[in-house]
Amino acid sequence: MINILSAIISGLIIGALARFFYPGAVPMGWIATILLGIGGSLLAGLVVSRGRSEFNGAGCFASVLGAIVLIFVGRLLFGG
Repeated sequence: MINILSAIISGLIIGALARFFYPGAVPMGWIATILLGIGGSLLAGLVVSRGRSEFNGAGCFASVLGAIVLIFVGRLLFGG
């Protein structure tokens, strides 16, 4: 239960940071922001983590970059 709650909270923070740093408006609600952050974390984990799972600043930065990439790809595919 605590893992799910921490994923939701970190997803919200990562998604909000990605929306803040992405140039231009990113219209989406709280649930979409949480899913964006979780997806960005998963994308960064696949690319960067190399099997490590501890918390570090580089992982957070990579998660925000992963979420920004997801925003970019989503806008490319769906014209948002």
